[in-house]
Amino acid sequence: MSGFVEKPEPIEVPGLVHLHTGKVRELYRNEAGDLVMVASDRISAYDWVLPTEIPDKGRVLTQLSLWWFDQLADLLPHHVLSTEPPAGAPGDWAGRTLVCKSLNMVPVECVARGYLTGSGLAEYNDTRTVCGLALPEGLVDGSELPAPIFTPATKAAVGEHDENVSYEEVARQVGADTAARLRQATLAAYSRARDIARDRGIILADTKFEFGFDGETLVIADEVLTPDSSRFWPAEQWEPGHAQPSYDKQFVRDWLTSAESGWDRRGEQPPPPLPQHIVDATRAKYVEAYERLTGTPWS
Repeated sequence: MSGFVEKPEPIEVPGLVHLHTGKVRELYRNEAGDLVMVASDRISAYDWVLPTEIPDKGRVLTQLSLWWFDQLADLLPHHVLSTEPPAGAPGDWAGRTLVCKSLNMVPVECVARGYLTGSGLAEYNDTRTVCGLALPEGLVDGSELPAPIFTPATKAAVGEHDENVSYEEVARQVGADTAARLRQATLAAYSRARDIARDRGIILADTKFEFGFDGETLVIADEVLTPDSSRFWPAEQWEPGHAQPSYDKQFVRDWLTSAESGWDRRGEQPPPPLPQHIVDATRAKYVEAYERLTGTPWS
């Protein structure tokens, strides 16, 4: 059992039609046919959207995505048309709203990995492959790969796991030409971001992108290179052989699996509310990631 502990009711705004409630974002369509994405402060872990929010999280994700879109602009066009909240929207939509071009979305999570960890590590330990790609012997949790790899996944509904698939399966689903374009775009964007992050003392271990088509043009969409869609590690603490400290919701995961929370992640009960010290520590990590990457103080 998983999903929302308390599924929110979408806010009604004149001129907007609500389309979808995601783990973090609310998706609307405006009268011009554009998509309006609003990033909430919700946080998820272990396939649950938790009942406790992390203040400023949605704004951090939105502003960091905008910064990364600028860094990738010469490689890939993006879908953002405006950052102005629609007329009649709540005041707290400021800084967390993206008005975006409606695209024909590709139903694939485009994942790039430069380091071995997570589900990639689990598969490697079993088969010495990740998504069917053979890797050298002797790699451990946190090892840098010989070169970045494209490891796509299917897109799952809220409360379900994405499932890693082979490149051949992606080609079967979307066509060989589109699959090749997705792989090239994913690895190019990852390589650019990895180098930028490295210059700022951060390792970009892996990340996922979403793409859509505007006519024949491949466009990068959704959020990009945030702590929710990427694994960022402080470079000065990188030490292969075990799990790395990261700029994400690790404080939340660790607390939920601790004796203090009293929660059984394999049981039927939803997770409990987060204590204030976990909320504060998690917010601080998101803000630190923003500040280290962009070089700009959070405000």
